Amino acid sequence: MAMAGRLWRGCNLLMAAFFGLAAAVQVVYLVPAALTLLVSINPSITGNGVWRSLCDLHSAGCIVGTVALACSLFAYAQGNILHEEEGRELFGLVIIAVWMRLCRCSAKNPLAGFRLTAAVVVALFPFVSWLYIYVNKEMRESWPTHCKTVI
Repeated sequence: MAMAGRLWRGCNLLMAAFFGLAAAVQVVYLVPAALTLLVSINPSITGNGVWRSLCDLHSAGCIVGTVALACSLFAYAQGNILHEEEGRELFGLVIIAVWMRLCRCSAKNPLAGFRLTAAVVVALFPFVSWLYIYVNKEMRESWPTHCKTVI
């Protein structure tokens, strides 16, 4: 297997882990966790009609949710959107939509170049963000109690 293929599978495994962990608190991550795990096991599954239909349906729901949350945030946010629960949920939905799009595009052309670089960046983003939030005590102090116990 070529290096790009191994890297793509590794990114999918990392994202499956992220989506799986996130599914423990938000059920919306369950479908991408399963779809991404399947891609990490067998990347050619992205050409399967059932896989593509589930991906498209879930992505459409995430896009609708993203628009709704963005409208709510623009109307009611009072500072850094990462301090708002809706802001964190918005970023989660964007990550799902972007990742599902990358997976779906990989069916026709194996990821390489810019798309593979984007995949690596997107796969690392949730973990780097969690690390930043874990280290940034000021950010955690403004959270509601139920969020403080997650980390």
